[in-house]
Amino acid sequence: MSGHGLGRPFAFLWSSTALSNLADGVLKVGAPLLAVSMTRSPTLVSLVGAAATLPWLLLALPAGAVADRADRRRIMAGAGAVRAVALAVAALLAASGTLDLWVLLAAVLAAGVAEVFADTSAQAVLPMTVPASQLTRANGRVSSAQQIGNEFAGAPVAGLLVGLLPAAVFGAPALLYAAAALLLLGMRGTYRPTRITTPGSAPAGGTTPNGSPAASGPGRRTPRRASGRAPSGPLLREIGEALRFLLAHRVLRSLAITAGLLNLANSAYFAVFVLWAVGDGSAIGLPPEGYGLMMTAFAAGAVLGSLLAERIAGIFGEFRALTSCWLASSLLLLVPVVAPSPWALYPTAVLWGVCGAAANVLVISTRQRLIPPELLGRVNSAYRLVGMGGMPLGAALGGVVAEFAGLPAVLLGSIGVCLLGVGLVRHALADRISRPLTSSAALPDITRSL
Repeated sequence: MSGHGLGRPFAFLWSSTALSNLADGVLKVGAPLLAVSMTRSPTLVSLVGAAATLPWLLLALPAGAVADRADRRRIMAGAGAVRAVALAVAALLAASGTLDLWVLLAAVLAAGVAEVFADTSAQAVLPMTVPASQLTRANGRVSSAQQIGNEFAGAPVAGLLVGLLPAAVFGAPALLYAAAALLLLGMRGTYRPTRITTPGSAPAGGTTPNGSPAASGPGRRTPRRASGRAPSGPLLREIGEALRFLLAHRVLRSLAITAGLLNLANSAYFAVFVLWAVGDGSAIGLPPEGYGLMMTAFAAGAVLGSLLAERIAGIFGEFRALTSCWLASSLLLLVPVVAPSPWALYPTAVLWGVCGAAANVLVISTRQRLIPPELLGRVNSAYRLVGMGGMPLGAALGGVVAEFAGLPAVLLGSIGVCLLGVGLVRHALADRISRPLTSSAALPDITRSL
């Protein structure tokens, strides 16, 4: 287990994350490849991406409220069990020869619903397993496990399974999700959030809504594996509290809006990219195994980016590093369009991985430091609603635009939206980016003057 120096609970959390993301990787790559074998319609193929991300739009806020009420470890284990059962049923249908596009979409949608609850709780439970000073390091290790599973291992496995045994595209992830749920039993203790405050003070940990750090002193501790009463008011009131915090916090609000634009555009781009890249009639002409290799190249870069994120932030500062990674990722999307060749695609995929994973680690660590512990599930889910809610729209829009205007229009339009998003966040946080470079990646140094 990759938990050396971070404790036993984190080691089990990391191991569970590694297995569940390997399952994600097989399903993420295998489902679109199965869809391409059934239809060449951009609209129908893009429905796979829409089905995977639609649950974030519909369920992100309720999932966050649940994560702030219940034991976060148990939510993750339950979500893993649901995914295992749903995909096992799909595997049986595929083995019986009744697999069609609609069965595939239903399986992806069911896995996506469970993913919302699992991922929301996972990001909220991690700060309960490690000290705040170790968040960037811990997130880097989790992100590297995610990339290895999602892309490095899952992608080539999916490419092989599609050709050899399509039912295993569902059956293998079902077994992995079940094993991941069992590993969470090793995280002993209770992982239910507890509201700890003193009269007239800000919530424990994090920053106040205007961005200033919460006070410290007696009674101002951040619980780790805390037990006690979680928030228990009306669900809508708790969701409203999280939305108000997010909208009032300039840094979080700016990052969420930019993430929303980037994810919408990237969803449109990659929903149809398989048609640009795979098949005899495509621009690049990759076989399915070559597409899996591209995802492996992406994963190799992502592992490197995850492990280097803390060092990069320490040299340049977190916001400068974050926006630079976003800008580079956006510009790199041009390469497969202007140079549609496997020899250009594979090194570009490595760089996509480096920039994307480093940015992901930095933005997650930023949120975990800025959001009070008892609001973490809800505000994280509100952030991800803004940041990821447009993904199903982007995927569907990419398919429709490609149907009528062609694939290049989608790819180039998506790049333009990405560049717009990066420009907006650089303008909104210009006072954070233009300051002298710092060797410290600690958020309190950034948030003291917000």
